[in-house]
Parts: sequence; C-alpha cells; structure tokens
Amino acid sequence: MIEVTKLVKRFGAKTILRGLNFTVQPGEFVALLGPNGAGKTTFLRILASLSRPSLGVVRIAGYNLPAQAAAVRRRLGVVSHQPLLYGDLTAAENLAFYADLYDLPQPARRIEEVLRLVGLANRHRDLVRTFSRGMQQRLAIARAVLHNPEVMLFDEPYTGLDQDASEMLDTVLKNVATQGPHAVVMTSHDLARAENLATRFDVLSRGQIVASATPAQLGSNNLLTFYKQALEKAA
Repeated sequence: MIEVTKLVKRFGAKTILRGLNFTVQPGEFVALLGPNGAGKTTFLRILASLSRPSLGVVRIAGYNLPAQAAAVRRRLGVVSHQPLLYGDLTAAENLAFYADLYDLPQPARRIEEVLRLVGLANRHRDLVRTFSRGMQQRLAIARAVLHNPEVMLFDEPYTGLDQDASEMLDTVLKNVATQGPHAVVMTSHDLARAENLATRFDVLSRGQIVASATPAQLGSNNLLTFYKQALEKAA
C-alpha cells in the first residue's frame, strides 16, 4: 500500500530525509517513532501529498507521488494534531461537506456509521465549536475514514488530549484499524499507546529508518528499551 524508495527531502541546504526506504502492507499499523527533528512530520506530509520529495520514489496504493497526487488523495485519510474542522458547521454538516467532495453514494448512511464509530452519534447536530478538544479529534478521525480510505496517516493524534480523551481515541483507533485491510501509519511520542496499537514499530533518526520490529520481535524488551537502543546505535 505504501512503497518509498531512496526518499530525500531537502529544505535549501538542509537535508531532512536521507535516502529513506519504507513499505507498509495492507493490514499493517505502523508506529513511526523518533525524536523531535527526526523528520516524521515531513515524511507524513510527503505521504499525504502535501509536500514534494526532492529525490526518490513514493507510491501510495499503486499511484506515484507527486505526479498522481489527485488519485492518491482519494485513497488517503489524514489526521494531524490540528483537527482542521469548520467550527460553525455541525458535526454532520462537516462530514457532509467532505462526502460531497468524495462523491460518496448514500452519504447520510455513511455519515451516521462513522459518527457512531467515533461515539458522536448523539452530537451530530451540534456545532463543532462547542466540542471539546477530544471530541473534535474524534470527528477529525470520522472525516478521515468517511470514504473508507486504503491508507490512513495519523500525525501525533494525541497532542493536547487529556487522559479520558486519549483513552477514547485508543478505542477509536483500534476500531478504525479493524474496519478493513487498511495500511495505517501513526507518529507518536507516546510509546505506551504505540505499543498497544501498532503491528510494527519503525524508528526514524537523522532522516533514515534505523530500526524496525514487530511486537513478537521485541521479545522480553518493551518498546521503550527497543527505542532507546535504536537511537543509541544510530548516534
């Protein structure tokens, strides 16, 4: 679902991604880990067709970026730490707007389904500006999965959430991950949550993937130990 080969991203004289290779198969949930400045958000922006690579090959669901960006966007669901919703529209109206962009058949039925999935069915007529931060993030996830995308990208989705909202988001992400053979990539500084959700852990450091493991491959180590060891070897 995602194929990245020898990806390079430069901003002027500064190189952020350095020959990065990365693949994700259908059904995989990859936690992309790394320190601040490692290039995680830059990488996700390239996968989301919001930024162009300087060099390398990027394919999403069989389509090349940036040449086939329009086709890729129809197959993507993206959630960042900013919900980017329309505050003066209701929850249902926000989703109806995007359903129209995606030409969804029977949009009302699908909107009802995803609102129920994220636990907002009883708030569908409320203005989004009256929602808490956690509720807005849940609605952003509903928007991301509305068109049943093949690839989903979550960039630090827990940012700014309290404990209760974070636990709700855990449940939503687990539900989303089991709603079909999606490929999911999530960046997160919350290693405990990443360990609970992901089927693979990749560590990004200095613009490259320096270590990768599945839960089974962690063995007796926890994710924190694996992460620290990966960064030490890459230093």
